[in-house]
Amino acid sequence: MRKDVYERMRYFVLEKIKPNYSAIARQYGVDPRTVKAAYLRAQSGKTAVIRKRRSRRSKLDGYQDIIEDKYTAGCSARSIYDFIVEKGFTGKYTIVKDYCRRFRKVQTKKATIRVEHTIGLSAQVDWKEQVTMADRNGVPHTFSIFLYVLPYSKFKFLKLTLDQKQDTLFKCLFEAFKATGGIPKEIWFDNMSTVVDHKLSDFHHYRFNERFLSFSHDAGFHPIACRPFRPQTKGCVEALARTMGRLRPYDREFSTINDLNSIVNRLAKRLNHEKSQSNNQKPVELWAANCQTK
Repeated sequence: MRKDVYERMRYFVLEKIKPNYSAIARQYGVDPRTVKAAYLRAQSGKTAVIRKRRSRRSKLDGYQDIIEDKYTAGCSARSIYDFIVEKGFTGKYTIVKDYCRRFRKVQTKKATIRVEHTIGLSAQVDWKEQVTMADRNGVPHTFSIFLYVLPYSKFKFLKLTLDQKQDTLFKCLFEAFKATGGIPKEIWFDNMSTVVDHKLSDFHHYRFNERFLSFSHDAGFHPIACRPFRPQTKGCVEALARTMGRLRPYDREFSTINDLNSIVNRLAKRLNHEKSQSNNQKPVELWAANCQTK
């Protein structure tokens, strides 16, 4: 039994959430029966049984993480091969090239998985960074937009900010909780420096910033950091970021930053009253119905 699947089911048991076996199986790339078995084992309080497999030694042993990190950063297989040869790699270039090809295929396959969402379970957070628009006098204003979306209802909250500092993030989250009527059980974040401690993290394991982690515990939500090559985990907020292009017609059509803030608020209201392409329902109506069922 995979430990990550078991830990996920253990979280569902602790939070008393009934999982969607098929959706989670697609997310983790396993059989739904595996997910169900992990859930039942977590319910019974038993620990996960991790089967040990015999592993044949490969010349790539000890170099996989380096290859994946460098390939993710956009390096070619040839340049990665030259790099690890300097570090003592004794294999041939074809081994590295084949590994990069398999790694790319796995990430591409993961990127096509659709994640199903549960009422009240999660939210997604990101920034639309460094947007520049000019006022009526041609003076440029650079700002960012805090993006918060509830994936199940597609209800959105937007906030214009002049920076992306950690205190600003905390303030925006509190306003989002107030605007949406509650705090979700888990919130998915992009790889932002105010959330993830990059010095203590690598491609496979994220370490959250201690101050942010303390904030999340006090607020009562479980933070999850999105990994590269996994856009399906935060597809809703990425789609929301793309809609910020609808601010462009207001370039040179405002006088002050307060006017611009009002434009952002009006856009949020319009988005919440437009039917979502995914479910053909208005986010504000579905969100209101969900609030009544709580």
